[in-house]
Amino acid sequence: MDLSTSANEEASYVNNLKGFILAVISSAFIGSSFIIKKKGLKRAGHSGVRASVGGYGYLMEPLWWIGMITMIVGEIANFIALMFAPAVLVIPLGALSIIVSAVLAHFILNEKLQKMGLVGCVLCVVGSTMIVLHAPEEHPVTSVLEIWDLAIQPAFLLYTSSVLVTVLVLMLHSAPRYGQTNIMIYIGICSLFGSLTVMSVKAIGTAIKLTLEGSSQVAYFQTWIFAMVSVTCIMTQLNYLNKALDTFNTAVVSPIYYAMFTSLTIFASAIMFKDYAGQSASSIASELCGFITILSGTAVLHSTKDPDPPQNTDLYSPLSPKLWWHVQEKGDQWKQKDEDGLSADFVAIIRQDYFA
Repeated sequence: MDLSTSANEEASYVNNLKGFILAVISSAFIGSSFIIKKKGLKRAGHSGVRASVGGYGYLMEPLWWIGMITMIVGEIANFIALMFAPAVLVIPLGALSIIVSAVLAHFILNEKLQKMGLVGCVLCVVGSTMIVLHAPEEHPVTSVLEIWDLAIQPAFLLYTSSVLVTVLVLMLHSAPRYGQTNIMIYIGICSLFGSLTVMSVKAIGTAIKLTLEGSSQVAYFQTWIFAMVSVTCIMTQLNYLNKALDTFNTAVVSPIYYAMFTSLTIFASAIMFKDYAGQSASSIASELCGFITILSGTAVLHSTKDPDPPQNTDLYSPLSPKLWWHVQEKGDQWKQKDEDGLSADFVAIIRQDYFA
């Protein structure tokens, strides 16, 4: 009995280690993809309708596709990680992608990372370490039917129904009216659907793992239902994540998206898979403290970044304060930089043709 328990613990440790390594690799790719995709969105926006207002010109931009492929590689690594480790271990490690995107944004997008931003990065690493050290063991699953039974339990059905109703309200009512000014609309849609994505991807990953081990799960219709849910949720997430990236500062989108997505995913996983069943109170408390530490780090990162200036879609937009004024008065031509202040001798421009 003791040998069996020891073997199970060792197998669980090895699986958690595999999940950890894959989750770190996933974070590196996903964090990089945010920056590459944003560069592609900016290029596409210069020559067509921006994604934030319904344009799809970015689909013709090679740089956006490079970012998309990078994200897919990261998601595949994340997908494989979920085959070996519980979601409450894999998903919080996504905080590392925030560090990657913040550092790359500093050098590539000129979205400066301040000293307190470095403190936020350290907090994310500390919190992630606490979660890894106290991660729960994965409960063994022998069939996708077991996961289906977990998915149709009343508590999780109530959660799923709440998510669908909330997402429909956000998509049909809030997004057209407030999407351009309230960052929580787009990110809320991504995060809510994201929690369902992880649950269905976890089921698919388990089905693939069992199939490779010799117990085929392909014949079960439940496997294909989980696959359809995953594809639908992922496509919706990508659409609204593009809108969020094109509308708001990357360093603002990443931490808020992480905080909402991770919180909802942990909550959904706790309901569906009962990850914390059998864990001691001290382990659960340590994991919660680790997660709060990560949220604190993301909040610090968020607070050190200035949001992007609001987009002006009017035909006659105000002149930039960095423009040079060319003024001609009484035959004497001079120029003055607006941000340095106008000359004390200058009173008013009376005629439009005074501009050279």
